[in-house]
Amino acid sequence: MAVLKVIEVLANSDKSWEDATKKAVGHTSKSVKNIRSVYVNEQSASVDDGKISEFRVNVKITFEIK
Repeated sequence: MAVLKVIEVLANSDKSWEDATKKAVGHTSKSVKNIRSVYVNEQSASVDDGKISEFRVNVKITFEIK
């Protein structure tokens, strides 16, 4: 039986929500090992002068505890 833990991570990108998600996983993987999945819980964006200036994601990252 595996023991899994879920943490919530916020990340942003000036490119896309996908890029923000990749940044969340990449940064988290530097200190958390055995990541199994990522769930995008929420997406939002900042708007400046009628254009999206920043994409934001709130993700849940699941990893196995050894």
